[in-house]
Amino acid sequence: MCDERDFAEWDRKIAAKGLSRREFGALTGAAALAACAGGETVAVEASMDASGLVENRVLIDTEDGEMDAFFVHPSAGKYPAVIVWPDIASLRESKRNIARRLAGQGYAVLVANPYYRDVPGDRFESSVQFREAGGFQLVRPWREKLSSDAVMRDADALVSWLDGREAVDSERGIGTQGYCMGGPFTVYTAHSRPDRVKAAASFHGGGLVREDEDSPHKILEDGTSYLFAIAQNDDERDPDDKTALREAAEAAGVDAEVEVYAGDHGWTVPDNPAYVEGPAEKAWSRLLALYEEAL
Repeated sequence: MCDERDFAEWDRKIAAKGLSRREFGALTGAAALAACAGGETVAVEASMDASGLVENRVLIDTEDGEMDAFFVHPSAGKYPAVIVWPDIASLRESKRNIARRLAGQGYAVLVANPYYRDVPGDRFESSVQFREAGGFQLVRPWREKLSSDAVMRDADALVSWLDGREAVDSERGIGTQGYCMGGPFTVYTAHSRPDRVKAAASFHGGGLVREDEDSPHKILEDGTSYLFAIAQNDDERDPDDKTALREAAEAAGVDAEVEVYAGDHGWTVPDNPAYVEGPAEKAWSRLLALYEEAL
């Protein structure tokens, strides 16, 4: 899980590029990232770009209120759906660009705002701005509401909403991917709706192996395939987690790919100073392979 221990390494990586934090934050704005590419829907903003994708900002009814989210899909046809759970800095342009890139591969992609109970929309522009704004202190009370039960309630609502969209092929399974704190949310999503969620991918996810009964590694679902992509520095801190995940998957009889990547926590997210293109593209290729096989 991302924490203050990562900040010194972030500064080192930014300095190695010959940039200040402010310069790095500007570089990883919307323009630089563009190449990376059951409730009522309210279209706050809608557009179709040259790639033939339609995107909307939507509102989705949940048991706990109304979640704002970002939905993007090809302009014609029906496609398997994917739920994206962001990292600790939540919904922002870098996550929308990940969704756009995936939609371009033939998926209907919904990016959730996990903090909707407290704040709508983008609260932070980037990982660096999250740090500059004192993000850990700001999000602490919001994160405390994200129990496994709360996430599963949200996931159930998102699955039901997606199955009602014209762009979604509800006869095919749903995938889910999560980053940092969103990693375990993918397992909770599959646990909430094993009838629909058939693939779950965690990238540098935190809290996947714990002692409590709700620990993600204890609730793997038969019929769901998993990808656990672990950051090398997370593995250094918790070297036994990869073994626990593999053993749990074997005991549950589920398909799970567990691998430690040559990147530090955040290596798959382009607006994070830890981003490393080669390992990030490898993780992306494994994600596409997971979805192609399972959905």
